[in-house]
Amino acid sequence: MTFPLPLTAHLIDASPLVYGCMALGGDWGGGPVSEADIAHAHAAVEAALEIGVTLFDHADIYRRGKAEAVFGELLKRDAGLRGRVRLQSKCGIRFADEAHVGRYDLSAEHIEHSVDATLKRLAVERIDILLLHRPDPLMQPAEVARAFGRLKAAGKVSHLGVSNMHAGQMRWLQSALSEPLVVNQLELSLAKLDAIDVGTTFNDPQAATRPGGVAWAGTLEYAQQHGVQLQAWGSLAQGRFNDPSSSAGAAAVHQIAEAHRTAPNAVLLAWLLRHPAGIQPVIGSGNAERIRACGDATKIQLSRDEWYRLYVTARGQALP
Repeated sequence: MTFPLPLTAHLIDASPLVYGCMALGGDWGGGPVSEADIAHAHAAVEAALEIGVTLFDHADIYRRGKAEAVFGELLKRDAGLRGRVRLQSKCGIRFADEAHVGRYDLSAEHIEHSVDATLKRLAVERIDILLLHRPDPLMQPAEVARAFGRLKAAGKVSHLGVSNMHAGQMRWLQSALSEPLVVNQLELSLAKLDAIDVGTTFNDPQAATRPGGVAWAGTLEYAQQHGVQLQAWGSLAQGRFNDPSSSAGAAAVHQIAEAHRTAPNAVLLAWLLRHPAGIQPVIGSGNAERIRACGDATKIQLSRDEWYRLYVTARGQALP
């Protein structure tokens, strides 16, 4: 089965699915990773590779650095693994501490410091894609561009992308960059429909009842027009569709899964894959069996009627 891919897909060697590494590395405390953490990560990564995943998504904050550290241990122990994967990581979120509130930081100093720390934890010389994790109200596009230019010239980062940015923010940042943004990672699933709903309700009173989507107006269209790879975090909807008796949307997911002889999670991902924007679902589970079950998403093609049935029942309200 083939899927639509953005114009920049050749730059990042895109596979239909992405594995999100936030579940790896043990707890969110400090200290080194354990052998149990390494074994758990190895099982998850191998399961992802088995279903064709080539892009592994990190962030400097995941498990407070331990997700990257445990993946770095896998790379050290398997000399051939680096050649089989593409590495993506994020920076820009800073946790609260005794002296500071939680905040976002896309200053050049923080971006470059974060990349150096990520490279050390992953035990690599370069990451393929760097994402800016959250929009920073104090971001200066020219400063970001200079930081990325230095990182790329030093061979530390190949491509730049963003996460959780709407079309206007991408356009503003792109105005200072000499190379295209290659990725935008958004929360998008049958439980988080804002970016899609904004396009179907903008000229109807329903738009006023769904204010969360207003900011995303034009975001999916911008990505398609400019060849930005969309990635969907939270693609499995935090388990909200696991129980078929919990909602009409969950019942529809399970009924369609039965019709396709597949797992409900595969249907959740197939729904995203069916969109013409070429969305890459990010699988965030740390369970190897669940990861393997997600592989079926690339083997089924939802019909237009099935896609709309899932969309309308999940949103809980008829379309305008």
